[in-house]
Amino acid sequence: MKKCFIATLALTLVLALAGCGNNGNGGTDEKSEGVMTYAEYEAAALDTQVVIEAYVQAKQSWWENQATVYAQDKDGAYFLYNMACSEEDYAKLTTGTKIKVTGYKAEWSGEVEIIDATFEIMDGNYVAEAADVTSLLGTDDLIKRQNQFVSFKGMTVEDAGNGSAFMYNWDGSGEEGSDLYFNVSLNGNTYTFTVESYLCGPDTDVYQALALKTCVNGRKVYGGPARESVEKQISLIEEFVEARKDV
Repeated sequence: MKKCFIATLALTLVLALAGCGNNGNGGTDEKSEGVMTYAEYEAAALDTQVVIEAYVQAKQSWWENQATVYAQDKDGAYFLYNMACSEEDYAKLTTGTKIKVTGYKAEWSGEVEIIDATFEIMDGNYVAEAADVTSLLGTDDLIKRQNQFVSFKGMTVEDAGNGSAFMYNWDGSGEEGSDLYFNVSLNGNTYTFTVESYLCGPDTDVYQALALKTCVNGRKVYGGPARESVEKQISLIEEFVEARKDV
């Protein structure tokens, strides 16, 4: 199988978000009175009330007046789970929007999050740049970057175990629109990544980067045949199979 070399693999969800980039916030990140710094939030005990100010980096979902959002300031990131939010306000939570959040610090399966939260929109805008955390792969320090915007560089896509670059669902039981699972390697070690479809669906660049029919021209990574070549081969194979159905 032809391998495709990744120049930069930036995943939002799942994964994770980090960086010290700035966009429209003047390089400052001052907290209002009574608002925790990230260090204070990190040190806070579980099940205690927390008050933070951060900037929306990605939205996961909205349902029945509850929103799940990834947010970040210059020092760290926050996962806001099922935060009280009208559909109208959800539309206002564009990337970079500053919000003040009051809720309770919790943990579920290793994911540190803020639950039972309310928020208000504030003045200010900040979009984090992806931090290269490639060197943290396979270390205990990677979890410290959870929910941050990060990138992994210089990795090679490997066979997912089914002769392809990815599988729909962890066991290959899904279809287009399902979660994508794929393996990448670096320095002799292989790592499994997931593109969660509810966060990065079939219409997103991340999802399409792994789709066979978009290949190189549509996926913005290096290596492999051109998109037109792949589509032509698919068409020829389909014609070949169709012509021999009755043989």
